Amino acid sequence: MLRFEGFVIVSADGRLANERNVMPRELKIEGDKRFFTAALDRVDLIVHGRPSQEEQPNAPRRRRVILTTKVATSAPDPSNPKALLWNPAGCPFDVAAREAGVASGTVAIIGGPRVFDMFMDRYDVFWLSVASRVHLPDGEPCFPGVPARSPREILASHGLRAGEPQLIDAEHDVSVTPWRRVA
Repeated sequence: MLRFEGFVIVSADGRLANERNVMPRELKIEGDKRFFTAALDRVDLIVHGRPSQEEQPNAPRRRRVILTTKVATSAPDPSNPKALLWNPAGCPFDVAAREAGVASGTVAIIGGPRVFDMFMDRYDVFWLSVASRVHLPDGEPCFPGVPARSPREILASHGLRAGEPQLIDAEHDVSVTPWRRVA
């Protein structure tokens, strides 16, 4: 059985990248980096799109599935022996996960917006970090539907309920809230 956890840090206005679709240094906050690194160190598989990266020391050792349309179904990533390229139009995720060597355990979804959206109804928990002092009004929204709706409204509309926020970086006023699936 697979357990799904989502992870994102966003600006106060729900953006995960700037207008060039690059994560700005204002969102690269030490407290969130520590939280994110610890979380990824405990998961069995990471899922992300081609533009998304994780700049973590243990990144090369982690199994991952990378969404792409460059393959028909799935294929080994020629540049990373721990990665599988996956086209969701040609292959169900559970098949891709097994091909990546994971049939059970925790799957971390780390973005971008299209990837987050694909798993919206499968998350057991979504960890939403908010950098409340950062604003990126022309940036890339974390989910389809932002800014018309907030990330919180979108998570709630998919049956997730907010838990208690945790302050993870007081200097930058960054908190993370676990959004858990309502039974």
